[in-house]
Amino acid sequence: MKTVAIVILNWNGEKMLKQFLPTVVKNITDSNCSIIVADNGSSDGSIKLIESEFPTVKLILLDKNYGFAGGYNRALKSLKHDYFFLLNSDVELKSNPIPALLNMLERDSKIGAAMPKILSQKNPEYFEHAGAAGGYIDKFGFPFCKGRIIGTIEKDCGQYETEDEIFWATGAALFIRSKIYNEVGGLDDDFFAHMEEIDLCWRVKNIGYNIAYQPKSSVYHVGGGALNSESPFKLYLNFRNNLYMLHKNLPSDIMKSRIFKRMIIDGMLASIYLLTGKLSYFKAVIKAHKDYKKERLNLDKKRETTNPQITSKIYNGSIILDYAKGLKRFSKLNLNKFK
Repeated sequence: MKTVAIVILNWNGEKMLKQFLPTVVKNITDSNCSIIVADNGSSDGSIKLIESEFPTVKLILLDKNYGFAGGYNRALKSLKHDYFFLLNSDVELKSNPIPALLNMLERDSKIGAAMPKILSQKNPEYFEHAGAAGGYIDKFGFPFCKGRIIGTIEKDCGQYETEDEIFWATGAALFIRSKIYNEVGGLDDDFFAHMEEIDLCWRVKNIGYNIAYQPKSSVYHVGGGALNSESPFKLYLNFRNNLYMLHKNLPSDIMKSRIFKRMIIDGMLASIYLLTGKLSYFKAVIKAHKDYKKERLNLDKKRETTNPQITSKIYNGSIILDYAKGLKRFSKLNLNKFK
């Protein structure tokens, strides 16, 4: 029987663990599954809580906060399971998501990673921003999902009940073959947090595997647990890491021109922030671009191992422009634009 490590990365998340870890322990009881909390150097009562109330949960203690990417890389390095299920601490389970995901990957060797349906924990009838019914990017690197485009989130009315190939699986609930995770080098530590799972999925696709969505499996995500959605730091990470991702994975013949166009778009967005009085957001975008420029030589070295290419399920258009035109649902998009 294939083994699965369900790994929850925690940093000062005592409140979230107390609320949601019981749902994980209750629903995932299969003998082939291990529930593990990897702690990123928490200073709250997280460790005492787990030791006293969750004796079946294994602990991996890290000496400091290495971020989402670095924390997971260090934790997963010590595990020998066949599959990893990266699960956010702010995810509630109402059933066991593992069997459908495991069955999908066991019957199709070309699927490297997959994700369940991501519903809102606060509004369960709706999809949740971070993943919804499967992730995609447009040609400029902007992410969107079936069930969520920019700020428009759809109600789950059964419109996305078919297994499907997607471009990226959310880090809130990412099911991946451990062999592939290790083969591509895991998450990129330099991202710290945000966009790292999209970069990971792109690299998995670059070596010939697909990413999939499994609607028979579902979880309920709070979202924004580590960084508030209004955080300038979160905005900075998203803009910087998106440039990192494009630099690492776009093919050489289009990489420079595509990033140049992306930077023009970012400049326009930064101007809007400035004109609307959001000075901290404006500064976040400017800092993201400055730090990207500092890292270009390092990113060039990383390109040597990523086999950069345009893979399937990249939307050959601008999701921002289409959204402005009123195309706010996935079903309204021109599906012929997906390569």
